[in-house]
Amino acid sequence: MEQNQERRSNTALTAGLVLACALAALFGFLYFNARQDIDSKTVNISQKTKELLLTNSKLDSIAVQLDAKIAEVQALGGQVEDLQALKVQLEQDKKNLINSKNVSIKQYESKIKDYEAALTEKDAEIAKLREENSVLTTQNQTLGSENTTLKSENSSLRTDKQALSDSVYSTTVKNRELTEKVTLAAALKAMNVSVNAINSRGRERDGGAYKAKRVDKVRISFKLAENPLTKKEDKVIYLRLLDPKGNVISDMATGSGTFTFGGNETVYTSKQTVMYDNTGQNVDFVYSRGSAYEKGKYTVELYSEGFSIGRGTFDVR
Repeated sequence: MEQNQERRSNTALTAGLVLACALAALFGFLYFNARQDIDSKTVNISQKTKELLLTNSKLDSIAVQLDAKIAEVQALGGQVEDLQALKVQLEQDKKNLINSKNVSIKQYESKIKDYEAALTEKDAEIAKLREENSVLTTQNQTLGSENTTLKSENSSLRTDKQALSDSVYSTTVKNRELTEKVTLAAALKAMNVSVNAINSRGRERDGGAYKAKRVDKVRISFKLAENPLTKKEDKVIYLRLLDPKGNVISDMATGSGTFTFGGNETVYTSKQTVMYDNTGQNVDFVYSRGSAYEKGKYTVELYSEGFSIGRGTFDVR
């Protein structure tokens, strides 16, 4: 009985050893196959990396050549739009080469050949531009020599012209100064400017100082001086009446407006057109303010043809 049990135990042990050896052999086989596959993929990745690096290096070289040709064509005065477009395309291809997961090296080899062909074609154009520039340089040298001769001939002419120009300028300045003096001398001049007060009943008072309640209107009177330089024609005379604070009394509804004096737009109180006859004629302005006059000193200013021709004052008490 014991012998039978021992035999069964030995048989089980033997079977276990056989199974263990079989499993070990299976695992070894699977490990060997997996290792072979990893080594194969490692070789493929390494080869792929080398191809990508070589392709990228070729594209970098082409980019450098493109930059050099763009600079040379620009210096020669040629058109570089096609080269610049090619550079944009090249930069995009370089990005795609780095970022794309599935890259066709054969496709990039074809692109590189196209780029190299374009560079070769551009070499012929550059050679032609160099020749044209050489011809232009020769022509410019000839023109430069001729220009030097012309400059020498024109030097005396410029001197004469400058002398004439100086003479003309001097004459122009003198004429302008004379014109300004004549214009100023011909300006109107208002003499004996006086201001009378007229009350609501039409009674007029003189003296230059008036009570506020007795001032309804004011009469500004003056005499236009005789001047043989002044043209006998219609003259527009502007009246500005300033209150004690220096503000212009005006009302657009009753005839006030603006005129130009000293290059600035200036408000006037009233205006009148007078036929100047060079006889020392008298001129009157009658102005009704339509409201009470405040106490203080008022100023009268008279203008015509861009000149201040007279002024006066009166007091309201």
